[in-house]
Amino acid sequence: MFSQWFGYEAKRKRLLAKAPPGPLKEYLSVPFPDPATRLNQTPILALDFETTGLDAKTDQILSVGHITIESFEILLASAYHQIICTRGDLKEESVVIHQITDDTKSSGQGAEEVIEKLLQAMAGKVILVHFAQIEKNFLQYTCKKLYGMAPVFPIIDTLVLARKRLDQRTALYSPNDLRLFNLRENFQLPRYRAHNALSDALATAELFLAEIELKQQMKSPRLKSVIL
Repeated sequence: MFSQWFGYEAKRKRLLAKAPPGPLKEYLSVPFPDPATRLNQTPILALDFETTGLDAKTDQILSVGHITIESFEILLASAYHQIICTRGDLKEESVVIHQITDDTKSSGQGAEEVIEKLLQAMAGKVILVHFAQIEKNFLQYTCKKLYGMAPVFPIIDTLVLARKRLDQRTALYSPNDLRLFNLRENFQLPRYRAHNALSDALATAELFLAEIELKQQMKSPRLKSVIL
């Protein structure tokens, strides 16, 4: 884990030296939390995207939701949700899932403005997601288009945490058991509307705290024990 973390920091510094002035350089100028930090002392940003599809190269981020965790408390006042005005008409099957219509997204903000605000919120924090591939790929690809390079960011993935926990049991489980809302049911967490970026970010934050509660003994786990 330490060698991977040093890779994160080394890459952050290399990118910082090359980044053009602006939001990405400002984000990269803030060091990541130390991997030896206890999780209850680590600033975390629970993040979720709704997208027009699953391919970061051909699809777009449609909405962004995030919320901060500090000292194992979810700071509701930090909640942020923003729809992005994407190019082109939305597919009907996509609208059925996320309930964002063409009229709604036409009143959204531009991607550059939303990503700038997101990078400001991410600075100095660890990102928390459920199934990291979506947020990681879309954010890196979008930043590459906007700023000419993709950022590096440390990630905690609640899907990975749950899979490691379930792998330690003798009972079999299915991939469906690793879905966000199925995992929440196991902890008797409340049901929220799915496929809304902010409610999914909040749902991920609550699931994370429930998963960490199982890992805690006398002291809070260290960041290095859960980072990807």
